[in-house]
Amino acid sequence: MTLEILPLAVDGEIGPGEDLAGVLLAAAPSLVDGDVVVVSHKAVAKSEGRLVDLTTVTPSERARELAAPDGDPRLAELVLRESRRIVRRRGSLLIAETHHGFICASAGIDRSNAPGPDIVVLLPVDPDRSAAGLRAAIHDRTGATVAVVVADTMGRPLRNGIVGTAIGVSGLEPLRGYQGAEDAAGYTLRTTQVAVADELAAAADLVLGKLERVPAALIRGFGASGDGSALELVRPQERDLFV
Repeated sequence: MTLEILPLAVDGEIGPGEDLAGVLLAAAPSLVDGDVVVVSHKAVAKSEGRLVDLTTVTPSERARELAAPDGDPRLAELVLRESRRIVRRRGSLLIAETHHGFICASAGIDRSNAPGPDIVVLLPVDPDRSAAGLRAAIHDRTGATVAVVVADTMGRPLRNGIVGTAIGVSGLEPLRGYQGAEDAAGYTLRTTQVAVADELAAAADLVLGKLERVPAALIRGFGASGDGSALELVRPQERDLFV
């Protein structure tokens, strides 16, 4: 299998109500069946209006406590609103479980690449639905049956650095199971599952622009098919050895 990973650069800032499918198609070559479009959660969230001006946020006492002396209580308040629970805390750094079930820093709220100094970007309300909507819009305009992955960057337990991670999926199975298959030595695999959607998100992240306007990438050659939800990638809490 040979894969191509093509950055999809845009000219301007993506704003609320933006025709995200149109923006990405203007930056992409002609799409073909099986292509995978990986789009940053921030581009999706901005187009869906998931922006908050911190000057409008009144922090609660709990938020002031969590912010610690070096944090922003307004941001801590938003983390509380966007979370089921606070999982870990170190100073003002908050690791939270979002309402989706994702475990991430600051409940996925980000100040980078926001349209103003006091503006923050929240995660999409339903990233799977966002991926499905973008996929449908692409199909309507091009006739191509593609997969869409909405990606964020996240840290991992006991590993330095962040990697691209799928938080929304449409048009592919996010997990590939090898249970029952035999390896070259004749060993029968029992539990092996590959997080395909995460691997695609991580591959695309190599060309996504942290500092440039590259909110998406096209992965060609993978041959995406099937369907599923990014929530399949979330390990149930009762099976989490790090709790």
